[in-house]
Amino acid sequence: MSFMLPKSMDRPKAPQGKSHHRRVEPGSIIAVASGKGGVGKTFMSITLASAFAQQGQRTLLVDGDLGLANVDVQLGIEPITDIAAVIAGWVELEDAVTPVDGGAGDGGFDVLPGRSGSGALAELSTDEVSRLAAGLTTLSLQYDKIVLDLGAGIEANCMRLARAADKALIVITDDPSSMTDGYAFMKVLRGYAPDVDQHVAINQAANRAMGQQTYEAIAMACRKFQGYRPPLAGIVHRDEKVREAVRCQRTLISTDPTAQPIQDAIAIAQTFIARSGGRDLHY
Repeated sequence: MSFMLPKSMDRPKAPQGKSHHRRVEPGSIIAVASGKGGVGKTFMSITLASAFAQQGQRTLLVDGDLGLANVDVQLGIEPITDIAAVIAGWVELEDAVTPVDGGAGDGGFDVLPGRSGSGALAELSTDEVSRLAAGLTTLSLQYDKIVLDLGAGIEANCMRLARAADKALIVITDDPSSMTDGYAFMKVLRGYAPDVDQHVAINQAANRAMGQQTYEAIAMACRKFQGYRPPLAGIVHRDEKVREAVRCQRTLISTDPTAQPIQDAIAIAQTFIARSGGRDLHY
């Protein structure tokens, strides 16, 4: 790839001696998306990856927010390599992962980090993003689940990465702009990648009834204007513990596994596991 990092940055070394698990069939890639920022998309991605790992799934969390990558910041980790190093040609994609809580297969999960504040990643060419997406598809042979934390909005590179997924989890809150932008994302994705199976998650719900009300409004709009009703993956309750976990750079599932948002995320993970199966590779 032609993209290069700033010359002032030192070239990192790839981890050595890492063994790679191989599946017979590719694992599922779930793109976590939103129409706007601030709806808890990255929290949902991290918690979902933790929940999959807790359910015994070999899981990779990919920071696909190419402009504002922050998964590493929220997890409080300092990765040696990241997507930027892959794009620069310094390491292979599978060697750029960082284990969290023991890593995939050992009780935790793996992370393919972006680079916080890297505007250069947001300027990748169409070819570079397409090759990254193809690399994720190949990498899915090593994992049961890949959780792809996309950037917010309907920017073209976001949509190109989303095409690597077989499922999309669109995170929406009851904020009117979140609902409007979330619907816009679903409409654009349906036209750009009609094979991606869309699901809706209502985040920061005051209670289940209000979360269901928000979902019904989105589902009704999709039914009326797009001719389909996206399934509800789950409702995640609002809890101040989420904000505190982000502030402390810890996963809430590790500090308070009984918290209601964690139980809600585990339920979503179980839903995806129950619906999962092998999928076709598409390049």
